[in-house]
Amino acid sequence: MHGKFITFEGIDGSGKSTQLGMLVDALRVKGVDLLATFEPGDTPLGRRLREAFLETEEMVAPIAELLLFAADRAQHVEYLIKPALEAGRIVISDRYADATAAYQGAGRGFDKETIAQVIELATGGLKPNLTLFFDITIETATKRMAERDPSNAIENRMDRETAEFYSRVRDAYMNIAGREPERFRIIDANRSPEKTHAKVLQIVSEFLSI
Repeated sequence: MHGKFITFEGIDGSGKSTQLGMLVDALRVKGVDLLATFEPGDTPLGRRLREAFLETEEMVAPIAELLLFAADRAQHVEYLIKPALEAGRIVISDRYADATAAYQGAGRGFDKETIAQVIELATGGLKPNLTLFFDITIETATKRMAERDPSNAIENRMDRETAEFYSRVRDAYMNIAGREPERFRIIDANRSPEKTHAKVLQIVSEFLSI
C-alpha cells in the first residue's frame, strides 16, 4: 500500500475529534489528498452498529460489545481504509484498533490474547504508520464531556462510564505507547485547542515531509 495511515486515540473528552478536524483543514490547505474517517460508524453498516450499541438502553454483554466494534472495524478497513491507502491517499482515523485494546481490553477486562485475536481478525494485520494519543487528566476530560452536553440530551453508554474505567483505559494507552514508541506520539491535550493543534501539525508535517 502506498498511502499513509494515521490514527488519533484518547479517552472520551480528550479533544481528539476536534484536533482531527483542525488537522484535516490545515492539510487540505497544503494540498494533501486525504480521507478523514472515524470509528465506530463511518460506513452504512457501521452507522447501524453504532446506533445499536451506543444508543440502546439494553444491557450489552461485554463480548457483544467487543464483537460489535470488531464488525464495524472489519467493514471500515475493507471498504474505506484499504481502498484509500491503495490509491496513495493519507488516511486519518478517529480511533482504530488501539481503542479495542484500551476500552475492551483494559476497560472491560478481556485478556490480551483474546483482544489480539479479535483485532487481527478485524484488521487483517493492518496497523497505523503513526498514532497520536491525546493524553488528558480524567478530571479535565469529565469536565469537558459535561460542558459539551450540559443537558445530557445526547448521552450515550460510554458517557456513563466511571472515572475508574477511564483511568484503566488511559493506562492501557500509555502502556501501548511504551511498547511502540516508534509509532506512538503522546500529545498533552490539557492545553488549549490552538496549542495542541500546533503540536499536532508539527508532528504530522514532519511525518509526511510536507
